[in-house]
Amino acid sequence: MTVAYERHGHGEPVVLLHGLGYHRKSWDAIVPLLSTHREIITIDLPGFGQSPDPDPRIPRNPETATAWLDAIFKALKIEQPHVAGHSLGGLLALRAGQSGIAKTVTALAPAGFWTRAERRRTYALLHAAHYGVRLLPDTALEAVLATPPARAVLTGTLYGRPEKCPPHIAAATLRTLQHTPAIKASLQAGRAPHLFTGNIPDIPVTIAWGTHDRLLPPHQATRAHTMIPHAHLVPLPGCGHIPMLDAAELVAHTILHATQPHTPHPPQNNPTNPQTHTHHT
Repeated sequence: MTVAYERHGHGEPVVLLHGLGYHRKSWDAIVPLLSTHREIITIDLPGFGQSPDPDPRIPRNPETATAWLDAIFKALKIEQPHVAGHSLGGLLALRAGQSGIAKTVTALAPAGFWTRAERRRTYALLHAAHYGVRLLPDTALEAVLATPPARAVLTGTLYGRPEKCPPHIAAATLRTLQHTPAIKASLQAGRAPHLFTGNIPDIPVTIAWGTHDRLLPPHQATRAHTMIPHAHLVPLPGCGHIPMLDAAELVAHTILHATQPHTPHPPQNNPTNPQTHTHHT
């Protein structure tokens, strides 16, 4: 499999996993805030961003994803890194912690803690965004998103403060939902029951949730906490489903705090000049 990734900064390694329909660039607002304290590794999951879709014969499920992450960690020579993830990436981060390949886990609105009815509602919203955007050419979409009311309607399920999201970023987010090849297979895999079961008793776990998350409502955090009772729950006030764009500094602080008490290492190079690679495993 071909994997696209970036490495920034120096210190203890923290791997960031993006959500459904996104890619490693969804962390761009967070990386500069973290990379002066940690080595930050952002990865395009299979079929997202610049990582090609895997062979269709390869199962798309959390077990396969965990084995894939373990192979990536070994290839990058990062033994048991801190792992933080958002939405789909949050679920994978929790599974990584459960399998023993993560030192700590930070999950931002992790997927999979829904009821069947909640999952149907979430999928309906994602399908509406996916197919609705296809009706508009790129130039028209960004023009429509230039008006705050339209931005609130089209991206209100994703952002807690859609009026503050620049039109070009909102347009890029919606276009990514449309063009990502792995979305259909990932949504099908998400229909499986019990995407996460059991506990993660041996490592620190932080679960953070936007208080204005309309895609995965924040009451789902209670279910996650029931399964992982020692997890530290962190509300993200005013944030929607993509808190990295609503409150970058708050999310960065949450991840830094979750990866303590490890002493940060001062940067030895310019953290804004990342190394960008692809790797075959």
